[in-house]
Amino acid sequence: MSTLRSTISMRRIHRVLLSASLLSSVNLLASAATMPGPQASSELTVTAAKVSAKVDAKVSAEASRQLNALAEQYYNKQAAFEPIGASYNGDTRFDDKLPMTIAPAVKAKQVAMWQDIASQLARINRQALTATDAVTYDCLDFEIHANLNISKFDNQLLPLNQMDSLPVTLAQFASGQSAQPLKTVTQYRIFLHRLQQLPLWLTQATSNMREGMQRGIVLPKALVVSTLPQFAQLAIDKVDDHAYYAPIKNFPADFSAADKQSLTRQYRVALSSKILPALRQFNQFLSTDYLAGSRASSGWSALPNGDVWYRAWVKDQTTTDMTPEQIHALGLKEVARIQSEFVALGPKLGYQGDPVGLPAWIDTQRQYRPYKTEAEVLDGYRQIEKMVKAKLPALFDKMPKAPLDIRAEPEISRQTASDHYTQPAFDGSRPGVFWAVINNPADYSTTGMTTLYLHEGQPGHHFHLARSQELDIPKFRKFGGNNAYTEGWALYAETLGKEMGLFENDPNAYLGHLTDELLRATRLVVDTGLHSKGWTREQAIEYQQATLGYSEAASRQATERYMAWPGQALSYKIGSLKIVELRQRASAALGSRFDLRQFHDVVLSDGTLPLALLEAKVDKWIASQKTN
Repeated sequence: MSTLRSTISMRRIHRVLLSASLLSSVNLLASAATMPGPQASSELTVTAAKVSAKVDAKVSAEASRQLNALAEQYYNKQAAFEPIGASYNGDTRFDDKLPMTIAPAVKAKQVAMWQDIASQLARINRQALTATDAVTYDCLDFEIHANLNISKFDNQLLPLNQMDSLPVTLAQFASGQSAQPLKTVTQYRIFLHRLQQLPLWLTQATSNMREGMQRGIVLPKALVVSTLPQFAQLAIDKVDDHAYYAPIKNFPADFSAADKQSLTRQYRVALSSKILPALRQFNQFLSTDYLAGSRASSGWSALPNGDVWYRAWVKDQTTTDMTPEQIHALGLKEVARIQSEFVALGPKLGYQGDPVGLPAWIDTQRQYRPYKTEAEVLDGYRQIEKMVKAKLPALFDKMPKAPLDIRAEPEISRQTASDHYTQPAFDGSRPGVFWAVINNPADYSTTGMTTLYLHEGQPGHHFHLARSQELDIPKFRKFGGNNAYTEGWALYAETLGKEMGLFENDPNAYLGHLTDELLRATRLVVDTGLHSKGWTREQAIEYQQATLGYSEAASRQATERYMAWPGQALSYKIGSLKIVELRQRASAALGSRFDLRQFHDVVLSDGTLPLALLEAKVDKWIASQKTN
């Protein structure tokens, strides 16, 4: 039976039951009508109210049941299409699969699934839902239509870049330190089965990229050049030195000799006979044909239909209707505001020059680079963690239950990765992890460490994403969402360092906070400049060097990130400014009754929301506080 027919049958049964209930109620009303005087009228009114409430409760319960069944259906189907994402969620059902949505036929099936979910959702009576279920309805409606909007474009023709590459993700998984568990013999075999599907994925990626070359939908040459070193590492001949062979080098102690021997043979055969030859073939294509066919332009608007495509990315990443032009102007305004704070801060650090040059000057001060080893850097973050955890109870009533770990980014992705966070597994088998990118410990500066921990760790991503998993909400809300809220909350969390007193006696750390905020403001300028205003890669690099004091290398890496992920960098500042705006609105409206801990709980208690839904929720809370 199809989903559509099942839904129709279910609703027919519901109507029959409802009709029987109403018939019984009519009989009761008829009996009441025969009673004499005011008593008849009174009892009639009471009975009618009870009947109405009973009917409303049934309608609401049925709508809720339909919605939650649909939400579960959506999560399961989406996880099957996106098994790598499921692994990151701690959902191990698809750990032996690779995503094949870059294949046109599979993408069409995924789009058809989204359309079916949207159709089923539209048939659910939203007005009958409880307030809690209405949030789920609105989140699902937003997410499905956002997916459908982006699916109109040919993203499958650009299946990888230096920031996001399935083969590199598999190398991270093989380390045993990422999302895929490698602790049992069965898990080793499951991962090998996943690896064995890589040649098919690479064949499809090559086909897509060749089509992109014919249609002018290709990566900028600079991004191809930055991607090549990753694939050079993956295309090596020697199995023993390959990243995918890491599980064999790191057997758990409880594996038997027979299991070790069997797994070693299976991994060796699979890698040498199919997987490594496919990687070498792809690397050859990437470094010759594709590099030669890549484009000299930098921004998305240079692609066919690129301006419309980029505007779709902006809408997707900000969850707003702001235009690139509005965002660019906002970015310039924010840059000027933040730079004005350097005037008073410079002298506290011993700097007497032009305030705009403060970030570049601090980069030359060796006293803020005390580390010699990777372990020392990680220990520095753990010291910051101790200070932060002591301050959190004053700002938050609720803390995430899952622990947070601090780890160094794996070597294979350090050159192109940014510091980031991965959420814990919902079954508790893996903690949340703050990944610090440490290329050279001797060059690692303390200036930005406090702010970075607040963003990637606590109370940033960890408080949002780990807490979301604890909420009684559908799985698609626990693990999905949008960047505007996710990165907006983490950037807002950075500002709490000032209220925690972390910057009061440490002007170096406060400069780190300001320069990180300045970075997010420059992103509004650079991202829209690149993708909407025709900026070249070199213009963007020069702007960041002048504004942020970045080295050429750091500015180049940041610029190429924005080139690879159009619109993603806009989400931080747009989301953060909205949360700050809502906090100021609540504080002004409630005065002495404003409780910051309650405000934070209101923001976090429903997990990830589109910004318009978050604003409506906070406004509703403000109104309820006024009447209490």
